[in-house]
Amino acid sequence: MLDLKQYEVWFVTGSQHLYGDETLRQVADHSTQIAQFLNSNAAVPVRVVFKPTVTRPDEIYAVCQEANVAPNCVGVIAWMHTFSPAKMWIRGLTILKKPLLHLHTQFNRDIPWSDIDMDFMNLNQSAHGDREFGFMVSRMRMNRKVVVGYWQDETVLKQVGAWTRVAVAGYELKTLKVARFGDNMRQVAVTEGDKVAAEMTFGMSVNTYGIGDLVAVINQMADGDVDKLVQEYADTYTLMDSLVKGGAQHESLRDAARIELGMRAFLTDGGFGAFTDTFEDLHGMKQLPGIASQRLMADGFGFAGEGDWKTSAMVRTMKVMAAGLPGGNSFMEDYTYHFDPSNPLVLGSHMLEICPSIAAGKPTCEIHPLGIGGKEDPVRLVFNAPAGPAINVSLVDMGNRFRLIVNEVEAVEVAQALPKLPVARALWKPMPDMATGCAAWIYAGGAHHTVYSQNLTTEHVEDFAELFGVELVVIDKNTTLRQLKNELRWSEVAYK
Repeated sequence: MLDLKQYEVWFVTGSQHLYGDETLRQVADHSTQIAQFLNSNAAVPVRVVFKPTVTRPDEIYAVCQEANVAPNCVGVIAWMHTFSPAKMWIRGLTILKKPLLHLHTQFNRDIPWSDIDMDFMNLNQSAHGDREFGFMVSRMRMNRKVVVGYWQDETVLKQVGAWTRVAVAGYELKTLKVARFGDNMRQVAVTEGDKVAAEMTFGMSVNTYGIGDLVAVINQMADGDVDKLVQEYADTYTLMDSLVKGGAQHESLRDAARIELGMRAFLTDGGFGAFTDTFEDLHGMKQLPGIASQRLMADGFGFAGEGDWKTSAMVRTMKVMAAGLPGGNSFMEDYTYHFDPSNPLVLGSHMLEICPSIAAGKPTCEIHPLGIGGKEDPVRLVFNAPAGPAINVSLVDMGNRFRLIVNEVEAVEVAQALPKLPVARALWKPMPDMATGCAAWIYAGGAHHTVYSQNLTTEHVEDFAELFGVELVVIDKNTTLRQLKNELRWSEVAYK
């Protein structure tokens, strides 16, 4: 699991020399206390590092320049304890390349009614000092997150924590390498896209690698390592009878293990954080990599089927965001509908590759014919996802820009037995209702592939979109089609 404590955000406080040394000492003391509190609070998963108070343009420029090149710094939190004339910030903000959070808070929660005097007022000027800073950031057209409230409040801590998770994910995405084993599924539109534009926008690199190169690695895997992984399967999952040692299809389990070992080696040795494949292009492989893709996802790799590199990258990105949180994130597909007017539902699944991080219980390890791909029967993990709030996220290429679409959903328990559908699956109700949610998704151009998340919220995706300047469409309980269609029209104008 990724340890987010290896990353840090810098806490930078603005002031000026007008108030004298004693005031600046108090500013530094207060800022240190806030930074230490944020750093020790479980809601903030990264390290929060106090930086000395900045009072001059050259100090601001220097700390922004230092943040840009600091290898573990993923963002900057700025707070104006006193009034900090914002022209001082222009040079520094102009070069700042790390994400920015503007914390609009003050050291004291309450006004000390009986004791407040002008000394107190001169020291505690965030109410208008932050507005001066906010104007300059807006004037410079800089994307940032603004969090308002007392620094010890749960809501503030939650918002700061969410932003730090997104900052880490953005940092990781800028160096993400995505391996495509084979090309895009033929004739499919939405899984394609402009890889050059993606690298310019997000930083990730996407390249294709021949199946023969992967197969060569798979074939090199030692029998002893295959034995160990097969035993791990037996210890971790409930194997169907034909897959146990001595069973009629045990050799297929060994083939699946060898595929997993080879894919893991290829990805790890090449420094890849995400990958795709397609059943149309797996020459030399005995079966589609079902359990391999599932287990690699569970270990943090991004994956999407059919050459869908955008969703694969988003799976990896959202797994980084969610590191350490209960629940999981998975590649997903809206597969079929239940149009019962009293209980409409979406059945989400895929042929083989749903991440066991979203499983409600212990998965079973099974083998069945697939009827597509022309390969031997593939091994896969079968399970149901639990009930609870979730989101579906899609990244699509609209030609002149990327668009992120989020649909908030409510997952429900899979109460019916599905004896003839041996795949991992989830059931959910899209917000605000089945008809509106599905129509809104289609109007927005959402893909049939998504990232399904049990532990992230729309806030995380909104912060991510803000970080990269990407268009965001949210479908939630307040969505109406009339309003959504207007938003899409306005976006066409804004992004031209």
